Amino acid sequence: MFIDFILERFKENLKSEAVIWNDTQYTYKDLLEKYNFWIGFLNKNTKKGSVVGVRADYNPDSIGLMLALIENQNIFVPFSFANKDIDEKIESAEVEHYIKFEVDGTYEFIKTGIRAKHSLIQEIRDRQHPGVIVFSSGSTGKPKAALHDFTFLLSKFKVQRATLRTITFLLFDHWGGINTLLYILSNVGLIGVPKARSAEEVCEFIYKHKIELLPTTPTFINLILISKAFEKFDISSLQVVSYGTEMMPESTLKAFNSLFPKISLKQTYGLTELGVMRTKSESNDSLWLKVGGEDYQTKIVDNILFIKAKTSILGYLNAASPFDAEGWYNTGDKVEQKDDWIRFLGRESDIINVGGQKVFPAEVESVLMQIENINEASVFGKKNPIMGNVVAAKIILEKEESLSEVKNKIRKFCKDKLEAFKIPVHIEIVTETNVSERFKKVRK
Repeated sequence: MFIDFILERFKENLKSEAVIWNDTQYTYKDLLEKYNFWIGFLNKNTKKGSVVGVRADYNPDSIGLMLALIENQNIFVPFSFANKDIDEKIESAEVEHYIKFEVDGTYEFIKTGIRAKHSLIQEIRDRQHPGVIVFSSGSTGKPKAALHDFTFLLSKFKVQRATLRTITFLLFDHWGGINTLLYILSNVGLIGVPKARSAEEVCEFIYKHKIELLPTTPTFINLILISKAFEKFDISSLQVVSYGTEMMPESTLKAFNSLFPKISLKQTYGLTELGVMRTKSESNDSLWLKVGGEDYQTKIVDNILFIKAKTSILGYLNAASPFDAEGWYNTGDKVEQKDDWIRFLGRESDIINVGGQKVFPAEVESVLMQIENINEASVFGKKNPIMGNVVAAKIILEKEESLSEVKNKIRKFCKDKLEAFKIPVHIEIVTETNVSERFKKVRK
């Protein structure tokens, strides 16, 4: 009833490749069999409308289970292996049943003893619709449990479109990852699952399986550049690299485009609360883009992007509604505007206030990473009794160099490229990339 259009496409393409997992190919016939198994499992062990948590990475069973949960009118709560606080989230999302996958694809079924009673969960049940609860990143506080009506999110996949051989990079509990999966499956494409998300492993997987689309983060793009894994494994099969979830340093974008001018670079934009929007990049090496689509309205107030969407969440299970009286959502993203184009400057929460002057970390990082021998830079604010804050930076070098030499080089290079208050005052040389398990830059 909810995913009939997807299942019909599976049946019309039974012999086509659907998933590559553990270096094994699975067809749409295999995926349909997994789906049918899980439909039977859910009918036997759960009730329609029950809240079901799933900890997994993408594999044929977890994909079949997700589709079965949607069709079976359950409320799906995805968790990835990167989650460290699943017990707390299970409580916040009122998870009644928990299916816990291991890396090898084996699983355990657990009844939590929780009875879901939240009014928003009841609203989804009254509609007799499937739901999905996705947690915010929690970078500015406790992760929020955001509840979507899955039927609204599925509507955009009903029109069949062209697709590419795609690698799953964003994690199982990331709405961008779920969006990519549903797009590929609804268009009968190929999903490739690497054994690990290191630069070398991903580049090898791209080479081995002729992957055409890599959806990833700016930080991981920089890791590919630093590792030079592309010199060991030919990644020329890539047609598109899409990037989002954090700010892209302009220097990283230009460096990748210079090395791979034939690969189309596409900036994406989405939010847990609103879903993934259509975007159009001005060019391969430009950070200017258009955001929106027929289901979205946008406005800019005091350089902050506000969005109203048909695909908005019903609300949070553990926090107040994030929408104003007219349904507008404050994204917290600072932007510049040029005709119909916008450029993201950074999140309000990341801005460093230096004596009343605002500093966007991504701007400073982009300049620092143009300096010879600097592979990575992470910029953040450091408390100062006079200025309130000053700019600090953690630097990763390509080869050994003294701190005094690095500081001197940074001062000279930044002098005519950044205003004085934006130039880092505190510099620290580190040896490990300051990256989260979701391959986003950690600034602290």
